[in-house]
Amino acid sequence: MLQTIDLRPLTAGDYKLPRADFDVAAAMAVVEPICRAVRDEGEVALRRFSAQFDQVVPPSLRVDPELAAQAAAGLAPELRQAIVTSIERRRAVAAVEADQPDRRVELAPGAMVTIRRLPVGRVGLYVPGGLAPLASSVVMNVVAAQAAKVGSIAVASPPQAAHGGQPHPTILAVCQLLGVDEIYAVGGAQAIAMFAHGVPGLCPQVDLVTGPGNVYVAAAKRLLRGRVGIEAEAGPTEIAVLADDSADPGFVAADLLSQAEHDPLASAVLVTDSPDLARRTADRLAALTAVTPHRRRVERSLGGPQSAVLLVRDLDQGVEVVNALAAEHLEVITADATAVAARVVNAGAVFVGPWSPVSLGDYAAGSTHILPTGGSARHQSGLTADSFLRTVHVIDYDAAALGQVARAVEDFALAEDLPGHAGAISARWS
Repeated sequence: MLQTIDLRPLTAGDYKLPRADFDVAAAMAVVEPICRAVRDEGEVALRRFSAQFDQVVPPSLRVDPELAAQAAAGLAPELRQAIVTSIERRRAVAAVEADQPDRRVELAPGAMVTIRRLPVGRVGLYVPGGLAPLASSVVMNVVAAQAAKVGSIAVASPPQAAHGGQPHPTILAVCQLLGVDEIYAVGGAQAIAMFAHGVPGLCPQVDLVTGPGNVYVAAAKRLLRGRVGIEAEAGPTEIAVLADDSADPGFVAADLLSQAEHDPLASAVLVTDSPDLARRTADRLAALTAVTPHRRRVERSLGGPQSAVLLVRDLDQGVEVVNALAAEHLEVITADATAVAARVVNAGAVFVGPWSPVSLGDYAAGSTHILPTGGSARHQSGLTADSFLRTVHVIDYDAAALGQVARAVEDFALAEDLPGHAGAISARWS
């Protein structure tokens, strides 16, 4: 099912690593007229696109908070406790993420720069509801925004025909448990456009849009970036497992399947120096796939060009390969996994040892599960409280402090042929 790529004879510059075909640029041509229509027509366009894409028109695009309260009251006790545990653990970690007080740097007497950390004013959080209603993403978005002290939080999730045109009840329930009562039954690119442009009488414009989605959601975020802030263009989920012959093939197979069931484009990659582990994992994976309820989806994921077994010479090369891959989720299941994991510099999140599976991070590890994909972990971070905070420098110099550097500023400005900049300094002593 998984292709095998032998990287053992190769060096870093020669690696051709498996990636999903996720063409955001092509999707922009589809979403541009959708976003324009939402901008120009507002609620009329949102209702039209609900009928077109979701096959249902919500009775109200803004969800009645009473429906969320009813959904929360109807949760099975075990599920409610699972959600509460997820919230509590994520909140504990997010509090540390947000605990960055203003800092002051005194460069000279009277020369002060204060580094302030300020939350964005209003955020729009997108929660997918397609192949899987990702209620856990509500936790990941909302808890981080609340930890950052964002003042206004809105959630959008696609309307479901099976639920009377409302978002999935578990999504509504989690919103209620988190105290979010501004919820919209709007999905896809049109939800991003609603947040970015605002819809009079329905939804005020936001400052930042966050949350994962399909290629059309990513394309809308790319199109509207600048009008609104975005945290990332999330692609299909990815798991890479770096394992040696000490790993349990049953654990590895179960973890690869856990991400493959998300999406036909999901990427599942095993990096190993053990051909025997690769064979045994493949056997277990085939057995698990045969009985999973999402067999067709899993087979497409595992059989796609984005998934593979990558054979490496040794763990040194394995670390080199996973750093080049920069996967969204990376499990390290090796002898002395802690030391090996410490050598990983490119990954959205690193899961160390056999008892830290990716599924733990999806729900109750306390970490974020909204993570960079497509290799962007080389330069991006996951969604944390930091994602909702801005840095503002406050410059406070007195006359003597400015005088110390006045000549340097003037000389630099004149070197750039900007005499007005120099004049703004000299005017203070003329």
